[in-house]
Amino acid sequence: MRPLLALIVAAGGLLLAGSAAAEPVAAAGYRLETVDVPGAAFAGLARDGGSLLVTDLARGRLYRREEDGRLVAFGPIFPHGPDVIGDPTGPYRAARVGVEFIVAQGWTPTNADENQLDHSLVAIDDAGKTRVISNDFWNPFDFVAADQGFYVVDAARNSVEHVQPDGRKKTLISFRRLPQAAGRLHSLSPTEFEAGSGYEVDAVPTGIALHQGRLYVALFGGFPFLAGAGKVVSIPTMGASEPRLEAEGFNAPVAIAFAGDGGMLVLEHGTYNQKQGFAKGSGRLLRIDAATKSRSTILDGLIRPVSVLVWDERQLVVSDLAGNLHLLTRQ
Repeated sequence: MRPLLALIVAAGGLLLAGSAAAEPVAAAGYRLETVDVPGAAFAGLARDGGSLLVTDLARGRLYRREEDGRLVAFGPIFPHGPDVIGDPTGPYRAARVGVEFIVAQGWTPTNADENQLDHSLVAIDDAGKTRVISNDFWNPFDFVAADQGFYVVDAARNSVEHVQPDGRKKTLISFRRLPQAAGRLHSLSPTEFEAGSGYEVDAVPTGIALHQGRLYVALFGGFPFLAGAGKVVSIPTMGASEPRLEAEGFNAPVAIAFAGDGGMLVLEHGTYNQKQGFAKGSGRLLRIDAATKSRSTILDGLIRPVSVLVWDERQLVVSDLAGNLHLLTRQ
């Protein structure tokens, strides 16, 4: 993984250097190296053989790390810019699937006209030709490929969709709103939420992973993004009326992955303050033991992380909206 430290963004001529911001902290037994591209907003991570695939919401580009250590842009410039709440939208996730690259493209930026690539699942061949598989989404945030198509999270519709290669789509599950404990919101707005009153927020599914025949989905939880309100649930690949709770008590979980030993990795986006937004350094990567279900923090102090990739049995990569790639190696 160390060659990743030499990555160069060919299109922008930017050398990845050590970040000047406060560094995150890795748990004992892990070595952390952080590299950064000023102005980037890294999101999706995937592996393509020996290459690393990265999406950049700030530029609307896909990058592939070549053998010479360069990040080379390919494919179209996707629609990108701020969404309705000011966060970046664009190519959220990308992965090599067979002979194509598949991209989950977010909803229309507020500063741009509508585009055929908006809110869509897109295929790109090696020649750069683009094919829209389906744009019948509101905000497709993540996906996993399967033998008979793709499982796509629609974060705005609060659903998981099964999409066949020809674009035919079926809703596997629509998540109900998440109830919040009475009194939790009183401290946020005592004039709006009376003491003892209940409240519900949208589930906002984000990350998805396929593990042992089940789809695991991170429920981010809607505004006001209460600490500890996030959950991880699972459903069979054929869909289910009731999801199975796998773990809860997360701070805006945004991505899920599974290590080779079956341990579940959950990436938390962070804690939220209505005046300042998501607190800098509040994101973290948690590991949940497959046998004991105990959880530990293996990477803390992240700034709005988005994706976690299991590179191999020892190495992980985490992306964030501050333009950082965090390379975590188990010693």
